[in-house]
Formats: sequence, structure tokens, C-alpha cells
Amino acid sequence: MNAPFIRRATQGLVALMTFSLVGCASLDSDKVVAEKVEKAKIGPTTAPYKSITNFSSGLRCMDSLLLDFGVRDVAVIVEDLTDQTKKINTGTKDMLISAVSDMTRRSRAVRLVAYGQDSGNTIGFLYQALRREQYAVIPPFALRGSISQFDDTVVRRNLDAGVSFGTNLTLSAAATAQASILGIDLTMLSTQDLSVLPGVGSRNSVILFKQGKGFDGEAQIRKFGINFSLSTATQEGQAQAVRSLVELAAIELFGRLAKVPYWSCIGASDQDEAVVGEMRDWYEGMAANPNEIIGYFQQQMRIRRIYDGPVDGIVNPQIKEAVARYRGALGLSREPKLTFDFFQAYIAAKHEEIASRVEPVPAAAATPAATPAAPSAAPNAVATVAPLSLQVGSVDNVRSFAAGDAVRLSIKPNRDAYVYCFHQDENQKISRFFPNRFHHDSRVDATQGVQLPGAMRFDIRMNKRAVPETVACFATERDVLPNLPPALNSGDFEPLPAKSLEQVRDVFVGVTKGVLAQEYFHVQPK
Repeated sequence: MNAPFIRRATQGLVALMTFSLVGCASLDSDKVVAEKVEKAKIGPTTAPYKSITNFSSGLRCMDSLLLDFGVRDVAVIVEDLTDQTKKINTGTKDMLISAVSDMTRRSRAVRLVAYGQDSGNTIGFLYQALRREQYAVIPPFALRGSISQFDDTVVRRNLDAGVSFGTNLTLSAAATAQASILGIDLTMLSTQDLSVLPGVGSRNSVILFKQGKGFDGEAQIRKFGINFSLSTATQEGQAQAVRSLVELAAIELFGRLAKVPYWSCIGASDQDEAVVGEMRDWYEGMAANPNEIIGYFQQQMRIRRIYDGPVDGIVNPQIKEAVARYRGALGLSREPKLTFDFFQAYIAAKHEEIASRVEPVPAAAATPAATPAAPSAAPNAVATVAPLSLQVGSVDNVRSFAAGDAVRLSIKPNRDAYVYCFHQDENQKISRFFPNRFHHDSRVDATQGVQLPGAMRFDIRMNKRAVPETVACFATERDVLPNLPPALNSGDFEPLPAKSLEQVRDVFVGVTKGVLAQEYFHVQPK
């Protein structure tokens, strides 16, 4: 076969291929498929479009939000996040753990307890209740979910042509494009009865668009009307898409659980219809139980330093004044009303800027135990406020405990105060066990005191070796937990790097400038 013949054959092939490609593209059925592919790829032309590689910046943004809104001690059991489609081979749970780790670098707000096939499921976990540790602690929340959808090649377009010259020469060309849909569903449960927490879930999907010989392509996610696009390589396209979905789900799930404006971390506007609808759902859900919404704002106004009363869900003059002042700082009418417009403005506000317009209230020594004047004192002598003091003992005055015995404590300050209790176990490890995930408020009423664990879902038990242990409690006039250094502001029931309870005391002395009370209780073996 001579060169001119090959050249003529090649020219003919090019013409044939051109004709074939044009002819294939002109077919009505192929045209419809091509249009569907383009529509799936581009999405609505009016939606904002962002090119991303991951949601790392959104995770850092969430860390700041959790810190700003005072979220802490959120403990969640995470089971294996399975692939129900049996088509995606990725470590979904490990991706979630990494995402939450990045999301709580500074806030230390969330603690995940990994539980999977090697150790059972959530129900088994609840039975065991972590009794391998010093504390028998049940996290309040459980996270379940899976890769629930993978519709492979929902839209596909193939254009190909070829020509054969005898048995020695065959030339061909092909162009391929396809779109698939991958979805993840995650839901938060209450471990108390394994019921689903209303509105605390994440359901997102991604369009995987692949094209070309190597199937290089991109993935697209839509959320709050925003199109997110990320490039995908041949080897890791599906896995990278799963990671992006998991990071988005972490932002969404814990934002909803903590009721913080997570949408701002992915670029959505507070005025977006879906965002406003979600804020209204939060508000109406809390307003249905007045104690819940009052307690929410008591906690938030305390974080903003303009309220120093109890977080008990009961209206009092201090919370009325705090709400009126903060409403005024937000540009609303100064009236003590917990309306939706106040809730919406509060959620969306930049609180660092608001703080400069609202003076904090001084620490109040509520219900002081006044020292009565002596009988011989002058009639108009003024009673003095007794120094802050604290009583720590065991319920029923039990002093010694056998191995495995429950330790029940009674804590009572001489006036309303903020109390923090730490436990040093038989291995000299120190952990904070009050306040905790079951009782976030550290304020203790002087007339009632508090029993630990009381109705809280944890136990303190004497160690099996019957080695003496120590409990140290500190009372302060203001909530100082946010001011503690990260070494002492970690999660509840979690070993701290402190070497001794005296070191913990020194930190409290520094933060409070010495205005505190302290008391120790020694857990002795029988």
C-alpha cells in the first residue's frame, strides 16, 4: 500500500468522521441527550457560581461561629457511615471525623465518639455506657447516615466514528460525556429514646460530570441557590466528591444542632428565602415551649455579658432589661419581647460590633448571705456581704466507698455563684465534670445547690483498685469558663493536661484575680 493511497484514505476517513459526527449530533434523540447533559452540568444560569476545591474555609468559619455563640460540650456517637449503593468505596466516617476536627480547632465545641462494626452499634454503646472509663457517660446525640444514592450515568452522550481498510488498517475516534448523581443523607438522633431530632439533618447530592478519553471532569453541588463546582481527577473523582459532601454536611448538621448561622460559611445570604425559612423554623420550634426560648436568650445574653442571672427559662427583670438593651443595639424597638424579628437580627448580627454599643453588666452577688450587725452596733449600721464560700460533700454524708460504688456529691455556695468541679482519678488524671454536656449552666442557686450527678446521665464510681481520688470545686462571681486557657477549656469528662489540682486552682486565681471560693472532697476507699 503506497503513501498516496494512505494519504487519500486518511483524507477520506476525516471527511467520513466529520460527516458521521455531524450526522450523529443532528439526530433528534442525541440532541435531547446533549441538552440534558448541558443542563445538568451548568444548572440555572441565574444562580451564583463558585469554583472550590473543598469546604475547608467553611469549616474554619464554623469554628468561629461555635466559639462566638458559646457552643461547647456537644458529644455525638458516630456509627459507620455505610455505602448503601455498594458502588462507592470511601472512608466516609473518617472523612466526617476529619471535617469535625477542623471545625473545632479553637472552639473545642464538639466531641465525636467513633463507634462501628468493630465495637457494635449505638444500642450496644448505650448498654455499655463507656464503663471502660472512670465515668459512665452517655453522649446525648447519635449521628447516623450513609451514601444513600448513586445514579450512575443518568445522562450519557457518545459520538464515535471509524473506518477500516481491509485487515491491515483501522482508524477510529470517539467523544464521550456522562453525568451521574451521588447523594449522602445524615441524621441526628437523641440517645435518650433514639428519636430523630426535628430539622437536624443533611441531605445533599452532587452531579458528577465526566468527559473525554480519561474521563476528567467536575462535580457540582447546589445549596441555597449557589452552584459549587470542583474539578475531579480520574482516579479520585468520586472520593473527592464524597469528601466535599461530607464537609458540607458537617457544616449543615452542627450548624442546625447548635442554631448558629452556618449558611454564612458557605456564602448564602441571610435574606435568602430558604435561610429565612430555616430561621423561622428554629424560632417557632423554640417559641412553642416558652421556657426553651427564654432559656436560649438567657444563655446568649450571658455570653454577651449583659445578663448575669440564671438560665432557667423563667422570665425575670434582668433578662427583660438585657433583651431590651440588645434589641436597641440591633436597631429594634427597646421592649422586652422575644419576637422573630429580634431572633432573626440576633442570629445574623456581627456581635463584636454590637458589643461596642452595649455596656456589660457588673457581676452581681445575687441573694447575698449578709453578715448581721452585732446587737450593740449602731441602729443604721450597714450589713456586710459575706465572702464567697462553698460546701462540697457527699449525699447522705457518705465518706468511704467500695470499688464500683457510685459517688454522689452535694454542692452548695453561700450565695448564687458559678461553680466548676474537677476530678482527679487514681491515675492522677484530671477532668472537668461540671458544668457538662447535660447541664451547660455553671450557675448554682444558693438556696437549692446542685447534686452531682443528680438527674444527669453520667455516673462517678470508685475505681476498681480502691485508690483514693479527689474532687475540687471552685466558685466564682461570674462565668469564667470561656476565659480559661485552652488547656483547661477542653471538653467535659476529657483528661486535661493539668498536672495537679493546685495548678487548676492557680489558673482560676489568675482569671478571677483571687475572688473565688474553693473546696475539696476526698473519695476514700472502705
